[in-house]
Amino acid sequence: MHDIVVMLLRYARGTWRFRWWMLGIAWVVSVVGWSIVAKMPDEYDSSARVYVDSSSVLRPLLKGIAIDMGDSEQRIFLMTRSLLSRPNLEKVMRMTDLDLQATTDAEKDQIVADLRKGIRFSGTSRENLYTISYTAESAEVAKLVVKSLLTIFMESNLGEARKDQDSAAQFLEQQKGEYERRMRELENELTRFEQRNLDFHPDGSAGYYNRIREGKQQIEAAKLELTVLEERLQTLTRQVEGELPSFGLGPVPEQEIVAGTGDIDMRIQAMQLRLDELRVKYTDRHPDIVQTRQSLAELNAQRARIVEEARQNAAAGGSSANSLDQNPVYQQMRLSMATLEADVAAKRRLLSEYESQVAGLEGSVDKVLALEAERRDLQGEYEIVKKNHEILEIRLESAKLGRKADSTSDNVRFRVVDPPRAPSSPSGPKRVLLSSLVLFGGVLVGFGVAFLMSQFRPTFDERQILSDALRLPVLGSVNMVWTSDQVRARKVRNISFVLTLSALLLAFGIVIALHQFN
Repeated sequence: MHDIVVMLLRYARGTWRFRWWMLGIAWVVSVVGWSIVAKMPDEYDSSARVYVDSSSVLRPLLKGIAIDMGDSEQRIFLMTRSLLSRPNLEKVMRMTDLDLQATTDAEKDQIVADLRKGIRFSGTSRENLYTISYTAESAEVAKLVVKSLLTIFMESNLGEARKDQDSAAQFLEQQKGEYERRMRELENELTRFEQRNLDFHPDGSAGYYNRIREGKQQIEAAKLELTVLEERLQTLTRQVEGELPSFGLGPVPEQEIVAGTGDIDMRIQAMQLRLDELRVKYTDRHPDIVQTRQSLAELNAQRARIVEEARQNAAAGGSSANSLDQNPVYQQMRLSMATLEADVAAKRRLLSEYESQVAGLEGSVDKVLALEAERRDLQGEYEIVKKNHEILEIRLESAKLGRKADSTSDNVRFRVVDPPRAPSSPSGPKRVLLSSLVLFGGVLVGFGVAFLMSQFRPTFDERQILSDALRLPVLGSVNMVWTSDQVRARKVRNISFVLTLSALLLAFGIVIALHQFN
């Protein structure tokens, strides 16, 4: 610790030898610095405070009904972050007529840079209380800049919200129209598909599978009817083409007379079966049952007339030797046999037609399966487009409702707490502080120069320093004997130094007073 104190004292004595250099440099730096501070232009600071209220009464009421076009807190956050963007600063430059001062793009860029440097925007998202301030050389310019920023900040919310809503609604309407067009195209394609493949479509007219099933049922019915007709034809053939027909050779038996009514008996039996089926479904007063009864009565009457005519003919010609071909009963049986043969041939042709149709349908099963897959694809695509179209309709209505809600009541409201005003007195620069820093800097620079000079031009004012430098022992020292003139000159120098330093402090005081009282 003692060595450090000794070393500091040595440095102090060495620096003191160049105290006039230190004082001169302090004077020069101070005068130059004070002149610069005095010439600095005045600065006027204008500010405004605005409160942003993001609470809305309609938002909880319309939750789930109308589309929320954006979180208000997020929107405020984006506004605060984008307030000092270049487009906004250029708008401020035009609103305050600062662009009239620039003739080139470089000057405009400099004005925008100065605006960004001088504007201060602060606030907290918790209280939503924001402060906008700007410092300029003119009080009116500072006020106009803050007012312009406040206007942009308040209008950006409404403009951006409306722009987002319009863009969203336009997009939804465009997509809705696109899906409507696709729905019409798919509907037309499905209609054309149904028309092209109506015979093979499972859900078409009668349907492919229903047609196969009905065709097989028709084949079974035709086979049954053909079997019945063939049996009747065989029976009638045996009666007509027997070994020894007995028609007209004696009394006609009752069985032969009745045999001539085989066809009408079949019709009566079929009509009776139909009547029984209708009675199961309907009452006796049903029109179908009444009509069937009338038809059955007519057939019975017709059968009775045929039987009566056969009996009369048999009685009239029983003892005669009329020709067999002129026998009415025989002729009736031959006519019935020809009719049965024609019916059997027609039924066989119909059965063959049914079988060929069913075979053709069964041979097209691969085509039907491919058509079913194609139809499922078309139907699935149509259902997806239809579902998306319905969703877009719901979203579009929600967007319209949300836009109406935003137009009737603002989700974000602004309240100007402190409006901007033109300051009456400059807020800067802090000339008193700057002048003090200039004086302190001048003294510090002077001390540094004096210290460096003492190191470049050292002296030996102690025996220990000389011994350390020469590495030789110092045997003794002789004290300086000051004459009266030297003492007087030393006092004059000290008094001059004190007076010069006092003059520097006095000048500093005058500068401070001038700045203090403007």
